[in-house]
Amino acid sequence: MGKWGYVAMLLFSVLGSFWLEIVLRVSVLRRYKRALLSIAPVGTLFLAWDAYAIAQGHWKFDTAQILGIYGPFDIPLEEFLFFLVIPLAAIMTIEAVRTVKKQWKMGDEG
Repeated sequence: MGKWGYVAMLLFSVLGSFWLEIVLRVSVLRRYKRALLSIAPVGTLFLAWDAYAIAQGHWKFDTAQILGIYGPFDIPLEEFLFFLVIPLAAIMTIEAVRTVKKQWKMGDEG
């Protein structure tokens, strides 16, 4: 798979969960502000951790497995996408379970 390995994993996650948005009408993307308010604080923390670990030489990304597009702090594009796609997939999955179960209340729903 080469340079597309990380992207393939992200695409697999999208295909594995984003269909729930259409089939079960979980409305996660329609309520994008709510999703971003959930994802942004944690994603920011983990991106800061990534930036620190990369700067300190604690870890690196295999250049054979990524596209080679880097954002701030030498973090690969795929890593930024990871912290958006994977939480969205998780939120869609839990919303799908809630839709099927019709009994779980969460967060501000009381």
